[in-house]
Amino acid sequence: MDINNLINEIQQYISSIEDLDEKVDAINRIRDGISQVSPFRDEPTDCVLWVKQEAVHANEYNPNRIPSPEMQLLHTSIREDGYTMPIVTYDMRNGTREIVDGFHRNRIAREYPDIQNRIQGYLPVTTLNKPLDQRIAATIRHNRARGTHGIRPMSAIIMDLTRSGWSDEKICSQLGMELDEVLRLKQITGLKEAFMNHEFSRSWEEFEKKYYET
Repeated sequence: MDINNLINEIQQYISSIEDLDEKVDAINRIRDGISQVSPFRDEPTDCVLWVKQEAVHANEYNPNRIPSPEMQLLHTSIREDGYTMPIVTYDMRNGTREIVDGFHRNRIAREYPDIQNRIQGYLPVTTLNKPLDQRIAATIRHNRARGTHGIRPMSAIIMDLTRSGWSDEKICSQLGMELDEVLRLKQITGLKEAFMNHEFSRSWEEFEKKYYET
């Protein structure tokens, strides 16, 4: 099979579709089909899809905030360079997607008419299909890698992961945190529940000396 002829046939087929939604759906199906046989199919960026904005919604656990000047700079970046990074999402299997990373890239498309008109009500997304606790960890890793994450909401997230059965060691390894940082965040939530059934190791003794002894 001649690859150039195949590409031409696909291009002609896509070009023949007049309805925008049908055209986007066809492009998405072709990309998804190619990704299924790609050697890089396990990498989310191997398959970037265009999804309607109303199908994408925020998660309830991300404490990341961005000041207004940075939002304006992000708008300028997307206006001048386009969407160079897709929005990372979890496929809810009900026609909607929950944002794992990229909430502010999502906001730009909704709040700035020039961008919204240019991408015609769609958003570029990748898919990260993991359980909730792993999605929370992924969101935090993305935020911390950029150096932005809320402190007090982060303490609540630590509690949620603890309730899900995550050990301090797992929290440290998965979120790139130090043990004393985890313990301090647990303290913010209330010691009794946060440290229930906690094994107080030498690390805790060192933590006490560091933060409680004057």
